[in-house]
Amino acid sequence: MTAQPVNDVEFEAFGSFTSDCPARAAFDLFASRWLSVIVWTLRDGPMRPKELEKTIGGIRHKVLTENLRRMEAVGLVERHRYAEAPPRVEYELTPTGRDLLVPIRALGAWAYRNADAIGAMQSEGSA
Repeated sequence: MTAQPVNDVEFEAFGSFTSDCPARAAFDLFASRWLSVIVWTLRDGPMRPKELEKTIGGIRHKVLTENLRRMEAVGLVERHRYAEAPPRVEYELTPTGRDLLVPIRALGAWAYRNADAIGAMQSEGSA
């Protein structure tokens, strides 16, 4: 396969999306309904879990906790625990997590540009 330039970065073509393919790993991360929302919500700095829940809305505490743990395990967020009474925990994006803001912004811009077309297609599909 030949290397394909994308935004001044060269990488091997996606190929068969084998288990060690970086693109497959990225798509697996984005398969989470909440990952992009959590990353976007943390864009301005650290937040406590209750703040995240309130700001995001519609996410259960358990689901938020599971997503934050997964994101921490893959290096997208850092968990800061403070020895206070009562204990305080905050999450913030790592440099890798902040880098995800680029494709999230691009996807948001695409959704905004195509909102009417997407809405029309969804309406046709439900008719």
